[in-house]
Amino acid sequence: MKAIEYKTYGSAEVFQLSEVARPVPKAKEVMICVHASTVTAADIMMREGKPVIGRLYLGISKPKRTILGFEFAGKVIAIGNDVSMFKIGDKVFGGTTKLGAYAEYVCVDESDVITTMPSNLSYNEAAPVNGSAITVMNFLVGLGKISEGNKVLINGASGALGTYAIQVAKFYGAEVTAVCSTSNVALVQSLGADKVIDYTKMDFTANGLHYDIIFDAVGKRTFAQCKKSLIEKGVYLSTVVSFPLLLSAVFTNIFGGRKAKTSSTGMLPVKVRLNYFITLKELLQSGKIKTVIDKCYTLKQMSAAHTYVEQGHKKGNVVITI
Repeated sequence: MKAIEYKTYGSAEVFQLSEVARPVPKAKEVMICVHASTVTAADIMMREGKPVIGRLYLGISKPKRTILGFEFAGKVIAIGNDVSMFKIGDKVFGGTTKLGAYAEYVCVDESDVITTMPSNLSYNEAAPVNGSAITVMNFLVGLGKISEGNKVLINGASGALGTYAIQVAKFYGAEVTAVCSTSNVALVQSLGADKVIDYTKMDFTANGLHYDIIFDAVGKRTFAQCKKSLIEKGVYLSTVVSFPLLLSAVFTNIFGGRKAKTSSTGMLPVKVRLNYFITLKELLQSGKIKTVIDKCYTLKQMSAAHTYVEQGHKKGNVVITI
């Protein structure tokens, strides 16, 4: 089968299109013909081997898993002897921390974060849900305890996380303020944002307004900068982990009225992530949320796709069609 491999850490140029052996499903695994995958910030960090502590999982001096790719959408073409939850021909989507979705075929345990696709979704629309949308659920629902009537500000509202976050927050009954650049105002409004702040014209930390939740989906504003924009028991959430943020999270958990929180969604138990995923499937099926796609690249264009995502200006998700 064709797959994108990387055998050393580095820039997007380390990728190479290779012919490798097709995987064979184990007893509890399904073999998926991959129709679509994604490129996210997490993929870029793994390709670079950063932060270095991540190499304890990836490989110290070089990658031990040479095929990246968390997310997938495709069709089951073979099953292991003990598989009971899926059958050959099922259209499925999900993600696996074992990686391998940057290829024509991938094997996934049936008890991993995987389920059948809603009939109203294309493979391209389904592929990004596992990574970006589950992360949003973890932060807004799990950490932020979002509830009806909350005032929620989303920084980085036009990206992969932000576009899902607007829709999820609206589903839970929140009033949403989206922060983005001028060119993305119409996009975030179309997704349901009640108010929009163009960061090129206004600094939301200096406008005197207060929020129950500030969700920094791009890690551009610190807790110290955002603290005064939170209500007394407000929560600051950031997907980009840093040492100062960890210190703030520990300190505010003990002393502060306003809390700083972060999380590594991929480290959550499979059952927790799968429960979020099933909820998202229902929202997608009912049309209450949708996937925003910026660009699609082919498998052999992987280097170009990573380079584009690294520029930090994508609107929604970048999909790899296979």
